[in-house]
Amino acid sequence: MVNIERILCPIDLSTESDQALRYAVALAWAYDAKLLMLYCTNIKSAHAPIEKKLLSVDIACSFEQALIRHLGLAELSNIKWEAMAIENVLDVGEEITHQATKRCADLIVMRSRRRPHSAMLLGSTAQTVSRTAPCPVLVTHPNEVEWVSFSTGEIDLRRVLIAHDFSSDSELALELGSSLAEEYQAEVHLLHVLGSAGHREPELAASAWDNGSYSSATNKLQQAIPTEAFLWCNVVNCVCSGKVHEEVLAYAKEKAIDLICMGASGSDWRLSKLFGSNVDRVLRHAPCPVLVARPTRHAKPIADHVVETRAAARK
Repeated sequence: MVNIERILCPIDLSTESDQALRYAVALAWAYDAKLLMLYCTNIKSAHAPIEKKLLSVDIACSFEQALIRHLGLAELSNIKWEAMAIENVLDVGEEITHQATKRCADLIVMRSRRRPHSAMLLGSTAQTVSRTAPCPVLVTHPNEVEWVSFSTGEIDLRRVLIAHDFSSDSELALELGSSLAEEYQAEVHLLHVLGSAGHREPELAASAWDNGSYSSATNKLQQAIPTEAFLWCNVVNCVCSGKVHEEVLAYAKEKAIDLICMGASGSDWRLSKLFGSNVDRVLRHAPCPVLVARPTRHAKPIADHVVETRAAARK
């Protein structure tokens, strides 16, 4: 089972970020984890000390109201949470990564505004965090498949797609994805994409193919799945060929996938690629939330606070 003790959720108090908070609250409740809510602003408190004080109180109240919307007033006292207001931030993505490291986050849950054309050239906060985060990152998007109820906050995770290329990164994605699937008795779809053109076929048909690469990949997928996984859920293996991001997106839409899991701490994240990596492209177009699996790197624990306001000026 995934060990999630601290969840960081960056929000800007907008309707869009509130949707990410819905997922963060549901997961914090399910795993009895502490919820760390992070608000970043470029306000320079040194020039407005009164506004600095009012900003902290206002944000604290806004955070509390946001939690009440998802939990209800009666349940607010039953969840562990902390609100942070970080001032004078020049790079939001960098600050999120910094706070995740400092606060020993096990998972970051955030919203992507889905701006594919500008993101291809300039990047986005979600992509930046997914490249540099010290822990896995769950990215939600507008107009996608939802598996956290709007009304009750209950988690209804039914189908999990894990993109696997037999690298250490994808092994981590398999570990996280299969663990979440086990927790919610979800169906696991394990997908490997070969580089050449072809067609997707089910696992049982793969053994009859003449192309040895398909048979080899299918056998490796079968061996990659933890034995106990077959005891608690249905496992579907698929080997296909083509462009990785296109096949992952097509499969997710075709099978009505609820969550895509991909590993992304290796060479696939080369910034020199003008149009981004496979994970970049999946993040921009996914029909459901995407869990970017990254190794967890923790800093030394620090004392907890109800609200922290800190100047983050950069030289």
